[in-house]
Amino acid sequence: MQKVNNTRYFKVQKDTEYVVGKVIRSVYSALTEKGYNPVNQIVGYVMSGDPTYITSHKGARSMIMKVERDEIIEELLRFYIENEINQGSNK
Repeated sequence: MQKVNNTRYFKVQKDTEYVVGKVIRSVYSALTEKGYNPVNQIVGYVMSGDPTYITSHKGARSMIMKVERDEIIEELLRFYIENEINQGSNK
C-alpha cells in the first residue's frame, strides 16, 4: 500500500504542451465558426468525455480525441498560472 503522506511528482513533456495547445486553438476556432460557445463545449467534453460536445467541422472532433482529457486540463491550467497568477504579481 502506498503512503498517502508523500507527494508524487508529475511532469508534462514540452512536446505534449505544444500539441495540446494547437488542438485547443483549432477546436476553439471550429466551434466559434459554427456559432457554438467554445468554452462551454470544451468544458462539456472534458467533464463527460462525450465527443459529441465538439463539432466535426474542420476535423475538430477527431483532433480533440487524439489528446487525453487530463492533458487538456493540464495545458489550460499551466497557461492560466503562467499568464494570470505569475504575471499577475507583476501588475
